[in-house]
Amino acid sequence: MLFELDFQSPVPIYKQIRDQVVLAVAEGRLLPGERLPAIRTLAEDAGVNNMTVSKAYQLLKSEGYLVTDRRSGAVVCRPSAPAGLDEDQMVRLRMLAGEAKLAGLSRAEFEALCGSLYHETEG
Repeated sequence: MLFELDFQSPVPIYKQIRDQVVLAVAEGRLLPGERLPAIRTLAEDAGVNNMTVSKAYQLLKSEGYLVTDRRSGAVVCRPSAPAGLDEDQMVRLRMLAGEAKLAGLSRAEFEALCGSLYHETEG
């Protein structure tokens, strides 16, 4: 898997890696059982510090998207299905809805855009 990192973005690099893995799992581009590059390999290829990649992998592991062990490295897994969105996700979604409203989108436009983006994850 190739990561597209934006070093000019205000989003931290570890978060960009995390977000791209989550999206790839949702879209089916990364399947359960697939191995991610070793921390050192990804850090060298991306031109970032090992600790940056380690932080992303630890976050993914804590969220249930990765399992790790010394022999197989970081392996993708589908997290157990929670009952809906957690509190942090609801806060972020609420913020996006507010930003969309302030940007001039109608409720129907926002819902259509959300539906379209959700459809993209279905492959």
